[in-house]
Amino acid sequence: MIPVLETERLRLRPLEPSDADVVQTLAGSKEVASTTLSIPHPYPDGAAEAWIGSTHQSAAIGEHYAFAIMRKDDGALLGCIGLGVTKPHNRAELGYWLGVQYWGQGYVTEAARRILTFGFTELSLNKIVAIAMTKNPASASVMRKIGMKHEGTFHQHIMKWGVYEDVVYYGMVKADIVETT
Repeated sequence: MIPVLETERLRLRPLEPSDADVVQTLAGSKEVASTTLSIPHPYPDGAAEAWIGSTHQSAAIGEHYAFAIMRKDDGALLGCIGLGVTKPHNRAELGYWLGVQYWGQGYVTEAARRILTFGFTELSLNKIVAIAMTKNPASASVMRKIGMKHEGTFHQHIMKWGVYEDVVYYGMVKADIVETT
């Protein structure tokens, strides 16, 4: 089950079927899709509905927790954030995307801090990692702002739209949270 989490400005909640049109519009932006591994462009009709349905199934078995990032003051859906859990190793990968019009306002950093707490406290994870294409320095900046440490750069590690891309890995372990508090 996916809980509802809150921050000062945001409500992180399970995705709902009614979110599909906004998800398709925001995630379907070429700027968003170009810096993520799995978001297609153009975003096909029906894909958002299928993805949203899969998020509930994945959460039910504890494999992935996906949250809609909602602004509290007006209820706008800004993007999505989640944790993909690898149970045998008690770790997760943090992933997120935000609609272009919401970039640069600190929303992802705020949401990511709350997701780290959720992962370490409520899921009892030992480690959380995040990966960004080097052509997306804003994403790596978020990782640093939330306390993650650079663990490596992997050259030509993934292929996006026929081009090999370099990625940076950031991570933090539960003990890092204890050390900083």
